[in-house]
Amino acid sequence: MLNSVTKVLLEQRKYWNLMFRMAIFDIKGMYQTHYLGSLWQVINPIIQIAIYWFVFGLGIRGGNPVDGVPFFVWLLVGLIPWLFISPSIVQGSNSVHQQVSLVSKMQFPVSILPTIKIISNSFQFIVMLSLLLIVCIIYNINFTIYIVQLPYYIFCLYIFLFSFNLLSSTIATLIRDYQMFLQSMMRMLLYLSPVLWDTSSLPEAFQNLLKLNPFYYIIVGFRSSILGGHWIYESPIETLYFWTLTFALLYFGSKIHLKFRKNFMDYL
Repeated sequence: MLNSVTKVLLEQRKYWNLMFRMAIFDIKGMYQTHYLGSLWQVINPIIQIAIYWFVFGLGIRGGNPVDGVPFFVWLLVGLIPWLFISPSIVQGSNSVHQQVSLVSKMQFPVSILPTIKIISNSFQFIVMLSLLLIVCIIYNINFTIYIVQLPYYIFCLYIFLFSFNLLSSTIATLIRDYQMFLQSMMRMLLYLSPVLWDTSSLPEAFQNLLKLNPFYYIIVGFRSSILGGHWIYESPIETLYFWTLTFALLYFGSKIHLKFRKNFMDYL
């Protein structure tokens, strides 16, 4: 039953070194014609953060804190994982179609292409997390025991991205319109996730509806870990839903990927 999942996971393990080398090459190739080079991986998210803080922090909220936490810090904790999630999904979904020259080589493990995009975006993610630590120190944010949950939510983030991209990259190769649809959906999900605004003031029915978005679980988890809030076991339904969805994506993504990847060139 899980043969397809096992095969895909073993490919990730077998070609781990290759994925890292290709991720580094991907970053260098992306910025090789720019004077500032890979520094744009940090400059771009900083510019986006500044815009969102100006519009939502100073403009809409008037600089008011959220539950006693400065809005800028509260925004960063949710926005930094999102700035990793969004490009990883959009680029990962397009990775197979983009690397047509590699897909044409029958011995190449196509399943690692979406993972390479996740790894290449991870370098920016790590740098931004480091900057978040500095900002928290400047704002005198005291980390609590809840911080021990952060590795769990980072793991949730990576395993979900891998599972989703495995399925999504296959669909995007078979149906090219899907890629445009996905980009539009990611722009919409930014505002349907608790990234830029606090959803706790909404009616419970609306909050439950928003919780169907798997990124809700991850973003809230990041904030609970860094700013303090609640433990994982205090949200058993949300945790069960998230992992059920993640494993379903991994299972069906693996089966569909293995079924169609021999014929990818016919669609490309």
